[in-house]
Amino acid sequence: MTRVQNAAVIGHPIGHTMSPFIQHRLFELSGIPMEYKVLDIPDLEAALPELKKLDCFNITIPHKNAIIPYLNGIDDRARLCGSVNTVKVVDGRLYGSTSDGPGASVALSIHGESIRDKEILLLGNGGAARAIAFVIAEHPNFHLTIAHRDSSYEKAMKLADSLAAFARSRGDKDFLITVQSYGELEAEARGRLKRYDLLVNATSVGMYPNVGVSPVSEGIVSCCNAVFDAVYNPRKTKLLLLAEKAGVKAIGGMGMLVCQAAYSHHIWYGTEFQNKDLLQLIEDANAEMERIFGGNRHG
Repeated sequence: MTRVQNAAVIGHPIGHTMSPFIQHRLFELSGIPMEYKVLDIPDLEAALPELKKLDCFNITIPHKNAIIPYLNGIDDRARLCGSVNTVKVVDGRLYGSTSDGPGASVALSIHGESIRDKEILLLGNGGAARAIAFVIAEHPNFHLTIAHRDSSYEKAMKLADSLAAFARSRGDKDFLITVQSYGELEAEARGRLKRYDLLVNATSVGMYPNVGVSPVSEGIVSCCNAVFDAVYNPRKTKLLLLAEKAGVKAIGGMGMLVCQAAYSHHIWYGTEFQNKDLLQLIEDANAEMERIFGGNRHG
């Protein structure tokens, strides 16, 4: 009989998190018995002895970067992203990975979209954006536009440089990375100068409680064939409502949350889940979120 796994999600302040609901279901699907705790950890270093007694844990803000100096190993994807959200504990030693990028990729895939051979517009250049960008760059000949606020130009350029170096290290010579401000994108949209296969919002704009705002206008949305918003609360953000209004395929962020959690099981145990189970869990997690936060909100 499999030993009960001692698992957790850590953060500070952690407040309400969907991780226990999602992880309980995933452990049930895998048939692995577990105890999954929510640990509010203000002092990461002081908590290390407790963390080393776990079998595995997930990480949320503000510890995704702060955990790195305490790891005994880190995989290439997490090192490139500078972010860890999944840790496997082996004999008290901590090994870090990130499931954010693969989670986004799988979420798109089970909703009938792909990041391969696509013209992609990425909004943001923070941790989630980096994770998604490097997964995109794992595919040869990728075409990616990174959108930035005027104040984030240098950060966006740094991400673009890192992606280019990564692509060249893989022997990719035909990739294309463009860095544009939101103002430039708006002007481009007014002139209908370019279309994108997929828009990915990796910013927090439109997230509860600041609903009713979108990172880009309906004009930019209309230049896209599909929109994926990594924000999962509310279920339908203002961005997704603009997409629906424009007749553009709209994919919400709960899929990424569920699929990155599922990919953490691949890291921990090599577990693979069926698409139908993931889609059902996405639907159930959305219902649970709306039960907790109230279902009358909209973007």
